[in-house]
Amino acid sequence: MPHDLPAWVAELTDPRRAATLDELADRLVPLAEHAIDVSRRLQAQLNELNEPFKREALYERVERLKARAAEALDEITAEIAASGEQRMERVWADWADRTGPGDHAARERELRRRLDRDVVPVLSRRQRDVAERVAARTSGALEEATQTLLTRVEELAKAVTGLIHDVLPLAREGLTLASRISALSGQARKAGRGPVPDELKEAGAATSHAFDEAVARLELEWAALGARSASVRAALRGAEESAFSAVTEEMTRCVEELAPEHVKALNEAEARARSLFGEPADD
Repeated sequence: MPHDLPAWVAELTDPRRAATLDELADRLVPLAEHAIDVSRRLQAQLNELNEPFKREALYERVERLKARAAEALDEITAEIAASGEQRMERVWADWADRTGPGDHAARERELRRRLDRDVVPVLSRRQRDVAERVAARTSGALEEATQTLLTRVEELAKAVTGLIHDVLPLAREGLTLASRISALSGQARKAGRGPVPDELKEAGAATSHAFDEAVARLELEWAALGARSASVRAALRGAEESAFSAVTEEMTRCVEELAPEHVKALNEAEARARSLFGEPADD
């Protein structure tokens, strides 16, 4: 759907339609402002495009990856510890269900003492060993993922730097054009009043033509740069998520590999605890 501006817009902004010197000067002013606005928007977009590649942003990205990996590792460590506690609680619950009133309190104190002495330390060591092995594998995966992330960011930074170097002259071209337009406007005002001389009329027409071409290029580049900026942000986010996925995948593999050993340790601890309680171990 077309969205045409009112006819008077061109009448008041096109220097080629100026009949007097004052009209010429007045019509040149918004052209200069327009050129400056487009150039500044383009420069701001270039600055925004370069922002994720500054040292502070890169440091934050790496630290965010480390923090997410540490959080995931803490969850696994907590699950390992909780699995042992749940086994011991299950033994206590079974014993409490089968024990009559009598000397329950004294018996419980003795059993807890023996459990803390003979079972819990061994189970804790084996759980700690599993957690440390997961942590070691996580550390190696994190180091590798971080290096991959940094390499990808560096490659993207080189491409973005080349893009900025190509586009930046266009932004400066707009400012140069604005200066040229402002100078012509000042010249028209100094010329006094009355009809526009042929010399200024030709200069105004040439300037308007240069403005149309330059602004069209700047507007097109601004739109294209917006799409490139979105692609760069998506690529950075994708690289970060890929790095985190690589770490969590390695953690998952490690947990799966150690699961049989961990289950064995839990079963042995439960069997030992039930022997202290004078109960048969579950099959």
